[in-house]
Amino acid sequence: MTARDIARLTDISAVRTPHGEAEIREMVENARRHSFYAVHVLPCWVSFLRELLAASPEVLAGAPVGFPAGAHRTDIKVAEARALVADGVQEMDMMLNVGKLRSGDRRYVLEDIRAVVQAAGALPVKVIIEAPLLADDQIRLACDLCIQGGAAFVKTSTGWLPGGSSLPMLRLITAHVGQAIQVKAAGGIRDVQTLVEMRRLGVARFGINLHTAVQIVTEVTALPGGAVEV
Repeated sequence: MTARDIARLTDISAVRTPHGEAEIREMVENARRHSFYAVHVLPCWVSFLRELLAASPEVLAGAPVGFPAGAHRTDIKVAEARALVADGVQEMDMMLNVGKLRSGDRRYVLEDIRAVVQAAGALPVKVIIEAPLLADDQIRLACDLCIQGGAAFVKTSTGWLPGGSSLPMLRLITAHVGQAIQVKAAGGIRDVQTLVEMRRLGVARFGINLHTAVQIVTEVTALPGGAVEV
């Protein structure tokens, strides 16, 4: 994989509480320079983001639904998803209701996912399962519900919790889902080798913070041949 190949598998974001115009502009500038696949902002910033990306159609605009806890009522998540569509978002990362999953209410979780997927229409929905909080059997169940709910991706975590994504976690998820759904790894990806190992497991997309994402593509560009073997 070349640096551009890696960038085209990578989402970067400005979704922390203090992030505003300056951080979003910096993120978009780097996305253009390195050709990152998508940039994500909090919902109120989507219209602003779309304006910044007007001349860069290769970079997609993304935003979260029910972020970061996932405990919004389903009707609120649906309203948020519809508003994001109206504002021009091109991808959504929906937060799973982890508390309902851990309580064994699989029907609620499934209908929650399904309702947002329907509200998103043709847009891909990635469901964040916050795997660091789940036991292995709960991770498998979360993946199953993402598949049944029609999501395009299962996403490992927000990256806000200790642990993030790990190779054992990704082995568990990719072995369980096979080709039934795509997998996005987010959180804890700090170097080229970790990304390569995850890609070998079948991970289709990566969520990496801006500083680390730029560091990774810069490192790969500087390698002999400008690429890493996968």
